[in-house]
Amino acid sequence: MARAAAVTSPTPRPAPLADRSEAVLSRLQLLVTRKLDGLLQGDYAGLLPGPGSEAGESREYRPGDDVRRMDWPVTARTTTAHVRRTVADRELETWLALDLSASLDFGTGQWLKREVVVAAAAAITHLTVRGGNRIGAVIGTGGGASAPVRRWRGRPPPPGPGVLTRLPARSGRKEAQGLLRAVAGTAIQPGRGDLGALIEMLNRPPRRRGVAVVVSDFLAPAEQWARPMRKLRVRHDVLAIEVVDPRELELPDVGVLPVVDPESGELHEVQTADPRLRQRYADAATAQRATIAAALRGAGAAHLRLRTDRDWLLDMVRFVAAQRHARTRGTTR
Repeated sequence: MARAAAVTSPTPRPAPLADRSEAVLSRLQLLVTRKLDGLLQGDYAGLLPGPGSEAGESREYRPGDDVRRMDWPVTARTTTAHVRRTVADRELETWLALDLSASLDFGTGQWLKREVVVAAAAAITHLTVRGGNRIGAVIGTGGGASAPVRRWRGRPPPPGPGVLTRLPARSGRKEAQGLLRAVAGTAIQPGRGDLGALIEMLNRPPRRRGVAVVVSDFLAPAEQWARPMRKLRVRHDVLAIEVVDPRELELPDVGVLPVVDPESGELHEVQTADPRLRQRYADAATAQRATIAAALRGAGAAHLRLRTDRDWLLDMVRFVAAQRHARTRGTTR
């Protein structure tokens, strides 16, 4: 399905996020703190359970559990399959893979898709930075798989086409704020990105076991990024955050609509008054999203979808609450 954005916007857009990053990040910090602090009880404050090394209690096996954590003595004694819980390490390392390719510079809802990416990064950083946990990031701005890799040392990297940036994992709120400023200040570059190459940056070099979060619209072909996602899941707990705009799911009836592919620059005129065209578009979008969901499920990643026309923070709160409930339900012995 083509990635298309309207050439003209019906309403004026605010200044680019990079120009108002400090104000936006301050507002995001307040929003995230108010809504997510109530969920941060206990030793571990992450979105997903960390793969700890200390053995904990056992509980009954549920479909989807890692069979490598089977508790065979308890299983033999009770004749019911059990898995051994592990206590999350106090210091957890979390890595973000943030897709800021040209297709993210689009939005018809309350937010641009790239703004949702930055907001999600701020929420995840707030959830994981406590207790001495470390957080780092890799950022892709488009330009193809042959893009050079740059390391960030103290200041955000200068913008350039096809740059893949690695921000080292560090602990502390000051370092986390610096990471978010670097993310918010990263300029989106023209050209197609390689989501698979971005995710592969989390696989090489091998990192200590932890949490990996991939934030993207996942519009690249699934065969490009599915295998790196599966490799990532072997060593880490993986969360995939899919950013969606409503116009990517259905077209409005607005007559002739000029649209442009933000990555290739191709311009098309679409007659949206045709109900059959709108239905074909909706069907293709539904099939595309089903393919994305199936690929993420096949990779073993937790899947969170955020939309530009909804309260992304409320959706994230519900997701965190559901993850915590899933970790605590079940029989323990």
